[in-house]
Amino acid sequence: MEPANRRLIRPSLVEVKDQMNAPKEQNPTNRRASGPNQKKVVPPEQTNAENFYYVKQMQAKTPMVFVLQDGETFEGVIEWYDKNCLKIHREGQPNLLLYKPAIKYMYKVSG
Repeated sequence: MEPANRRLIRPSLVEVKDQMNAPKEQNPTNRRASGPNQKKVVPPEQTNAENFYYVKQMQAKTPMVFVLQDGETFEGVIEWYDKNCLKIHREGQPNLLLYKPAIKYMYKVSG
């Protein structure tokens, strides 16, 4: 009897990676309990989105309008910030140190 010419059939590396990265519903090898007992991931306490926004506006020296809780408005450029305050640079007027909780909202000066 002659030996048969056999080849080992292996899946390609791309197919294996696709299986590993496939969504859990489609990939039967990665099925896990997804019922009410599954714990939800707690979101991070700080996302740094606020810091990113302040740094972006500071670098661009964007003129901003700051509306306080009592309705008073100020216009200026954010010079620096920390956990509790914003320092606002104003042309021809004194600079301000605004307490963040006193700010109702802020927006870019249009135009």
